[in-house]
Amino acid sequence: MTSDIPEAAFWIVAAAASIALVLLVRQQRVVVAAKRRQAVLEAELRARDDEVGHLAGVRLPAMLESSNRQGESAPRLLRAELSGTPFAQNVQKMTDLFIQSSESAQKRADQSAKAALKASMRALQGLSNEQQLAISEMQNAHDDPQVLHDLLEIDHMNSQFGRRAQAIAILCGSWPGRQRAAAPLVDVIRGATSRIRDYQRVQVQAQVDSAVISRAVEPVVLAVAELLDNAARHSQPNTTVQVSLQPAHNGVSMVIDDAGVGLHGREIQRAAALLSGRHQVDVGRLGDPPQFGFAVIGLLAARYGFGVSVDTQSPYGGVRAVVFLPSALLAPVDADEAAGRTSPPAVASQPPQVTHHTWSEDLADTAHRLPRRRRRAVASLSPTVTQPEPSPVAARSASDAATMLGAFSRGTRAGRGSTPDAEGMADE
Repeated sequence: MTSDIPEAAFWIVAAAASIALVLLVRQQRVVVAAKRRQAVLEAELRARDDEVGHLAGVRLPAMLESSNRQGESAPRLLRAELSGTPFAQNVQKMTDLFIQSSESAQKRADQSAKAALKASMRALQGLSNEQQLAISEMQNAHDDPQVLHDLLEIDHMNSQFGRRAQAIAILCGSWPGRQRAAAPLVDVIRGATSRIRDYQRVQVQAQVDSAVISRAVEPVVLAVAELLDNAARHSQPNTTVQVSLQPAHNGVSMVIDDAGVGLHGREIQRAAALLSGRHQVDVGRLGDPPQFGFAVIGLLAARYGFGVSVDTQSPYGGVRAVVFLPSALLAPVDADEAAGRTSPPAVASQPPQVTHHTWSEDLADTAHRLPRRRRRAVASLSPTVTQPEPSPVAARSASDAATMLGAFSRGTRAGRGSTPDAEGMADE
């Protein structure tokens, strides 16, 4: 009996040791699993911390920046393993709210800026019109060649000032504001040329016997003027800006070639986006200083139904801008007017007439070719004479042209004094 006690104790101890071993192995497994779980949780926590830091330091600023630059996408999640998790979904909700609030704030700011600019440009346009009337009265009152020459220069500068104010006002929601008669395409180019600073560098190489319909004349003139000004400002002053007209089966294209620095990569994409007119333009996103040209052109093109592109290189290494006018915006040139027209000079010299003004824009036939004003009634009272084929002549000096303008002014004043009805006809 006593001999069985050690054996029983042995088995008890062995059983206890086995149980302890099993418990120890199980505990070890639990510890390992806990450590793994802890490592996973720590990694997830670090990933979330990194993602929150990436959201605050990179994604949100990039989203704000991308909203200011059309066509750019914002960065995605930093940690791909978080995709599809509740955390990632909550982050996405935060970014959506941020974008919505940012766009709402930008929209309110843009509306406020446009309202302020629109009111300011209206006031400036009014001052420009008043100044134009004063210049016209001075041109009628003076016949001194030097005074007339100076008035022509002031007149030209005022036309540039008026174009700038008109373009900004249109971008802010205004309409062009001028109603013109249908005008031949060459006259449209001449009118656009008369509104830029470097008008002497513009050369028109071809013409087409088509006219722009009345409602589209002023928008096309303004769009072409912006393109010509852009081409001249971004090219060397000793180069020319070539303008040609290309007929097509469903319209006519105005092709403008410069020898400037050209556009590349992202600049072409941004220009195409602005010229398409499909996106709402925020005046606060046009650079510093703001570049209004392409935005105004795109708005006019979308509103009136013509197309503009600048994605082709010119033969001179610069930019080729193409303005396509569909047949819906074109009309045939009046036969009588076409018969009396002569071939255009190398530099554009006469824009279309304004139907609701008594003054029509023109360029003096001088070496400087600055714009001047003339009474439409005087032109209408002149007898119709068939002009012979022009022969090459030397360019008149500015003083000679001013002397001729002085004599013309004295003659017209004398004519108005002897024929009072003519003045009444001009003011109708």
